[in-house]
Amino acid sequence: MNKPTETPNDGQQRQQTPLINSISGPQDLKDLSTQQLEQLAAEIRSFLVDKVSATGGHLGPNLGVVELSIALHTVFDSPRDPIIFDTSHQSYVHKILTGRAQQFNTLRQKGGLSGYTSRSESEHDWTESSHASASLSYAEGLSKAFALQGEKDRCVVAVVGDGALTGGMCWEALNNIAADRQRNLVIVVNDNGRSYSPTIGGFAENLADLRMQPFYDKVMEQGKSTLNSMGWVGRRTFDLMHAFKEGVKHTVLPGSMFPELGMKYVGPVDGHNLKQLEHAFRYAKDYNGPLIVHVVTEKGRGYAPAENNAADLMHSTGVIDPVTGAPIKASQPGWTSVFSQHLLELGEQRQDIVAITAAMAGPTGLAAFGERFPERFVDVGIAEQHALTSAAGMALGGLHPVVALYSTFLNRAFDQLLMDVALLSLPVTVVLDRSGVTGSDGASHNGVWDLSMAGIVPGIRVAAPRDADELVAQLDEAVSIEDGPTIVRFPKGSLPQQLPAVERLSDGVDILYYSADSDEDSSVSTEAGSDRAVDVLIVSVGPMAAEALEAAQQLEAEGFVVTVVDPRWVLPVQPSLVALAAGHDVVVVIEDGVVRGGVGSAIDTALSGSDVDVPVRHVAVPQQFLEHASRAEILEEFSINAQGIIQSVYDWAEEKQ
Repeated sequence: MNKPTETPNDGQQRQQTPLINSISGPQDLKDLSTQQLEQLAAEIRSFLVDKVSATGGHLGPNLGVVELSIALHTVFDSPRDPIIFDTSHQSYVHKILTGRAQQFNTLRQKGGLSGYTSRSESEHDWTESSHASASLSYAEGLSKAFALQGEKDRCVVAVVGDGALTGGMCWEALNNIAADRQRNLVIVVNDNGRSYSPTIGGFAENLADLRMQPFYDKVMEQGKSTLNSMGWVGRRTFDLMHAFKEGVKHTVLPGSMFPELGMKYVGPVDGHNLKQLEHAFRYAKDYNGPLIVHVVTEKGRGYAPAENNAADLMHSTGVIDPVTGAPIKASQPGWTSVFSQHLLELGEQRQDIVAITAAMAGPTGLAAFGERFPERFVDVGIAEQHALTSAAGMALGGLHPVVALYSTFLNRAFDQLLMDVALLSLPVTVVLDRSGVTGSDGASHNGVWDLSMAGIVPGIRVAAPRDADELVAQLDEAVSIEDGPTIVRFPKGSLPQQLPAVERLSDGVDILYYSADSDEDSSVSTEAGSDRAVDVLIVSVGPMAAEALEAAQQLEAEGFVVTVVDPRWVLPVQPSLVALAAGHDVVVVIEDGVVRGGVGSAIDTALSGSDVDVPVRHVAVPQQFLEHASRAEILEEFSINAQGIIQSVYDWAEEKQ
């Protein structure tokens, strides 16, 4: 006889069911045991590897904050207690714990889950800008608002990485936080830098535990009062005790990371020990004042390919094999690699060239230069403002700095570009990677504002190469200019095909396409009854040249006479471009920057200033923030392509009828 199958009891059934499937919000964590929370942490790590390997994204940072995020949501009451993640690329676990696990198949896809916190996604997401070093200012303002409105039971939590603390905004915020103790604000410093050891030692760990006890502060205050009442002997004793405590503190916490802020400090805490994290956060929540919790985590924890990735612990990945971590799709030669290689060649030729990065040496292509010329390479940390003014100082001293940034991060250093570099007409070259539409990283990472900003800077010259050869040539030209700043901008992604010019004008403008005149029978009329063909001038900015050429060929087939030009140096507007425009009926400018203040606007202004009465049509990014999607999807959505050019010409021609 067969033995009847045993039915597992409820406890066994619950143990077999993945806990991650039962988490619809932070409230579901409150009643879980430490053992269950540890099981949940393991499930989340597997989930992250599985999902992010399929979509790409910030894998390493999120693997490092699994326990940290669980502990935060176990102790604090989100969204009533706001949790603000600096840059927020490490918010994937937060998204899972706030009920969004089922959407991870759409991560960073059009219409899907954002790779950063997003106010439109969840009430648990308070911010959505992915620029670093802003979280403490948000938190300072929020905590002040709660205090002024009498909501003293609400606590604000800011999670900031040790790297973000190199940004000046953090220290500006800390200055204000330290000056006003009447707010409930917890600053969680996620220290995953490999320069700090997670193993501190038994005595230091015991000291950290002691300092988290509620009676610690009271004992310290009572001790101070008692010893001070004993005259100079007591005061001297207290000073010695305080000095000893501070000595141990600065052994545990490097002085370069936190100066004496006059704020309560707790830590270091093992960022992968749930009991320690909960203990620290409960103490912080009940403290009733601003407090720093120093948490030591391991970026990429639990996933061998990330842990063994010496470069950046798989900070950000494309689509990868979840087992090996190897890219599924081989990457094509990109703009950044061309820039990186040619800067090395320039460094060999010229001893005055210095490369500057703001904590992005690898992504901006400066790592190779730093290895080859370490004495001429500077990483200023997340401090774009300082990078530009430091470059100005180097230029004053006879060097030619090359500052490589993501385009979106130039926004932070506009004042320095304007007042510290351009005002002094200094030879500083700014190389902007990820310019224009970048796509999947969302609104704050698109580099669509650099042309508008540069357009109002007197004396600046801006190059927009259309292909690899032009990038090399224009970088050469940029570093040869010694009477003012230059910008060389290029997009994210692989290189387009080479597009040689059919003619180069005296001021460097390239003509890419001439159309043969159409016969009278097939020509499109500008006005009713006219038999003159319509002359269209298409101005293409940077890598939009291929779209411009496609549009030209289609328009020519329909009877238009078309010329396509690449200005190369798009700002300021070259005289030959104005002269060309004067001989055409309409000018269409295609660019992947915002429409207001871009190259099209500059051309319009230049024509007006030269009394050239030719209409200008703009094919550009609308004046709005862009939702995350691929670059190709965004360009197609807003018709920043050949069809957009053609439609602009049709619309103009219809207006003229």
